[in-house]
Amino acid sequence: MKKVTYIIALLSLNIFCQNKFLTKTGTVSFEASVPSFEAVAANNNAATAILNTDNGDLAVLIMVKGFRFKNALMEEHFNENYAESDTYPKATFKGKIENFSFNNLETNSSFKIIGELNFHGKTKQLKDTPIKVSMNTNNTISIVGSFKVIASDFDIKIPNIVKNKISEEIKISFKLELQPKI
Repeated sequence: MKKVTYIIALLSLNIFCQNKFLTKTGTVSFEASVPSFEAVAANNNAATAILNTDNGDLAVLIMVKGFRFKNALMEEHFNENYAESDTYPKATFKGKIENFSFNNLETNSSFKIIGELNFHGKTKQLKDTPIKVSMNTNNTISIVGSFKVIASDFDIKIPNIVKNKISEEIKISFKLELQPKI
């Protein structure tokens, strides 16, 4: 009897977990470059994200020190002076893919996300941000998109000495390849 109960519990757990897709290797990048100056851009290939396919809830976690720049000094300045990574080690997004339907996913289905972006101790609302979502042949869900934020909205101060070399408007791009959580 215990064996049957155990098997039923495992099967129900497996069915319950099928509505969650997860990644720990999502890519998030940002760019705050100004023409004619050195590129101010970085990538982070260790974003964690989870998607609930029942309702479209999406959560993303990024360790700020995981952003990599081409220039090591720029990376150091980013972590110490702008992002203050020791004080604010994480960036998060908690939101929802509007009108999400797992059963109707196609290649590059268009959706919009809404939710809260938290960075540098400040939270900002994202609304109507367009994304592409697709179910891939290897049973993964791909979510791709981008949006822009303003540095001052997150209390990031750009010193006058470099103000003409760093854009106040920052483009953030992301690509998440989520696999079923087992």
